[in-house]
Amino acid sequence: MEGNTGHPVFETAYGKIAVNICYGRHHPLNWLAFGLNGAEIVFNPSATVGELSEPMWPIEARNAAIANSYFVGSINRVGTEIFPNPFTSGDGKPPHPDFGHFYGSSHFSAPDASCTPSLSRYKDGLMISDMDLNLCRQLKDKWGFRMTARYELYADTLASYLKPDFEPQVISDPLLHKKSF
Repeated sequence: MEGNTGHPVFETAYGKIAVNICYGRHHPLNWLAFGLNGAEIVFNPSATVGELSEPMWPIEARNAAIANSYFVGSINRVGTEIFPNPFTSGDGKPPHPDFGHFYGSSHFSAPDASCTPSLSRYKDGLMISDMDLNLCRQLKDKWGFRMTARYELYADTLASYLKPDFEPQVISDPLLHKKSF
């Protein structure tokens, strides 16, 4: 389940490190919050399977690394875990003894859009990567994403969204509502 501990960044001898747990990678505001808190490396350990998320796997963390000027370590387990009792997933399909294949493919993404090759989909592995944390600062200066962001506007939009009377800002093409005779 989702946590309530915020988006802490841990200052270590190896850099300012954060952990974005599994499903949190699907929420861009999690990535943003770690960046705003000063992360230089964000690890994203996952236990994820299947067709739904695998196409997004190489994209989400890489995008987060670029947008937030930090490194991302995408870590996913491999293999299939078989449970002693079949279960349903509430999807109407018959009971099954596993979640599916955990597709591994762990890799590192850098703030300059580079990415290491992924580890195996089928067997455990170890990846060691050099990370020049100066690259985080250099790209923040080069791109100026923080300088050009509209944080006050985003905050106002999010505050409005949380209210029960929220109305999306949609401007309709007048031709959509033109009556033809």
